[in-house]
Amino acid sequence: MGMQSNNKKKPWASAAIWGGLSIAMYAALLIYQEPVIEYFGRGGFFAFLPIAAAFLFSYVHGSFTGSFWSVMGIEASKKKEAR
Repeated sequence: MGMQSNNKKKPWASAAIWGGLSIAMYAALLIYQEPVIEYFGRGGFFAFLPIAAAFLFSYVHGSFTGSFWSVMGIEASKKKEAR
């Protein structure tokens, strides 16, 4: 079970784009935290904003993380079928 050489192209661009977007989103959240807190706390329709933001942050950060690990050469193992 040694390391296998992998000739697949690494997703450097994808990792950089998702990473930059993730950093930008976290920076915007910190810079504009007062308006964000105001809108998120209004209730009614605005009560869905924290949920939408959580899904958006999760998607962007997860995409970056997946690309990052691919660039590092770490991939999920494939399940083998029992015979």
